[in-house]
Amino acid sequence: MNRSLSIENDIDGDTLHEECGVFGILGHPDAATLTALGLHALQHRGQEAAGIVCFDGQRFHSERRMGLVGDHYTDPATLARLPGDRSIGHVRYSTTGETILRNVQPLFAELEVGGIAIAHNGNFTNGLTMRRQLIADGAICQSTSDTEVVLHLIARSKQASSSDRFIDAIRQMEGGYSMLAMTRTKLIAARDPIGIRPLVMGELDGKPIFCSETCALDIIGAKYVRDVENGEVIICEIQPDGSITVDERKPEVSQPERLCLFEYVYFARPDSVVGGRNVYAARKNMGINLAKEAPVAADVVVPVPDGGTPAAIGYAQASGIPFELGIIRNHYVGRTFIEPTQQIRAFGVKLKHSANRAIIEGKRVVLVDDSIVRGTTSVKIVQMIRDAGASEVHIRVASPMIFHPDFYGIDTPDADKLLANQYSSLKAMCDFIGADSLEFLSIDGLYRAVGGEPRDNAQPQFTDHYFTGDYPTRLLDKESTSNVRKLSVLASNG
Repeated sequence: MNRSLSIENDIDGDTLHEECGVFGILGHPDAATLTALGLHALQHRGQEAAGIVCFDGQRFHSERRMGLVGDHYTDPATLARLPGDRSIGHVRYSTTGETILRNVQPLFAELEVGGIAIAHNGNFTNGLTMRRQLIADGAICQSTSDTEVVLHLIARSKQASSSDRFIDAIRQMEGGYSMLAMTRTKLIAARDPIGIRPLVMGELDGKPIFCSETCALDIIGAKYVRDVENGEVIICEIQPDGSITVDERKPEVSQPERLCLFEYVYFARPDSVVGGRNVYAARKNMGINLAKEAPVAADVVVPVPDGGTPAAIGYAQASGIPFELGIIRNHYVGRTFIEPTQQIRAFGVKLKHSANRAIIEGKRVVLVDDSIVRGTTSVKIVQMIRDAGASEVHIRVASPMIFHPDFYGIDTPDADKLLANQYSSLKAMCDFIGADSLEFLSIDGLYRAVGGEPRDNAQPQFTDHYFTGDYPTRLLDKESTSNVRKLSVLASNG
């Protein structure tokens, strides 16, 4: 068995990571508390840092912290330092950029038109190029976040109002993004021209809310209004009499929406509705289609928790094979779990997952996972299942093989580190992992699970370049440098 691919010690090193979630509310007396609750619901989108900026009618207040939302923003003393009725917040996961406080969002600056705070989910594919140009023109950058590029462009814009300056700035940016901005009187929401990253609008007690997923509305009892459309900018402004006006600005040239497919495969919370589709139902459909495309004789269907659970339920229902929790996840092991010795490191995936021997022993097991990146975690899980006494281990993956890196806000390895590019055949990948069989959901099976129709190669409905190599936008930074990982220095923004 060829296991030449390095098996990393980091128990989370073989997963994809979304880069961040945003939340904002205007005109509510409990703005900071509601923002903290919304960020808590979005914690799955970024676990390294969180920040909130609010405005009390006179001053802006900022609290930015490393770590989880619950570690800091449940403290009444912290929330007391965030007065005001308007607020935006951000949870962050970085890539190779520095995980330091100066990169934590929202970012804030005092400009000619007044103070402005911005928070961003996604990645600008021309951010490095724009940053170089700004520095060459004399700009002084305080972070390694491409979100800061937008602040500089706002400051340099010749438009009269803060909202027009914001629009002027983001129209110069390329890539995938959902962005919120807050001024003294306004909450502004913007989504990239083809809608790669999600953004929804809600309301609570008549006050507007914008956030990355509907689960952040549910936690505070807010009403979902609609998705922010691709290329749209929505400007909500508090008037002197306390009323709120809403200015919806559509793009001059409309493009078809192409939402990131990985929102359905992995990133979004199962109880969210993304692009009008329930995420749990989509993942269950992936499992149903996978069972039709890749059946196998087995005794039990076991999900790789937690991402593989809905697909495993669908696979079990479609195949008639019983569903069981054959792997138990320890939810109290985080990314920063200390592994001080080689003996502890050797425990590997067992720190996070434990085999349920009573369910597995003597059984032919179908392991259902949402995706495979490097394959190193799959190696450990298959061995763990065999050690628990399984007679056969078959892996079924509820998404296609990943061949290409992402530049729109997902932390992915270089192409040559991806399992699908390491081996020339499915059998070779299966041998590396140590399974009895290995199958992936087809791209058409995934499209049917999410959108109902096979992929239209001439006009794809979703962003799916990690599977197909079909990047939906120009990759200016990639084209201008031979080291494509430099993109990720600026992808640290979220």
